[in-house]
Amino acid sequence: MAKDHGPQIKNDKLYEDLRADGASKEKAARIANAKAAGTLDHESTRLEDRSKDELYDEAKEIGIEGRSKLDKDELIDAIREH
Repeated sequence: MAKDHGPQIKNDKLYEDLRADGASKEKAARIANAKAAGTLDHESTRLEDRSKDELYDEAKEIGIEGRSKLDKDELIDAIREH
């Protein structure tokens, strides 16, 4: 059973799994809360399967600087490293 991380984390199990995989606290919380709210609406969870425009929009949402100059592979790398 997942530890209760308080009201700020809406999906404790997913949060813990993401942290165990090396995600930052902020990123894990953002993903866990979006999943719990049903706002993770990507048709594909694999970054490689998304269009460059979808990757650009995600990069914009999470605040990646210089995203307009990145090609698709660079966007994928930047999103993964964020």
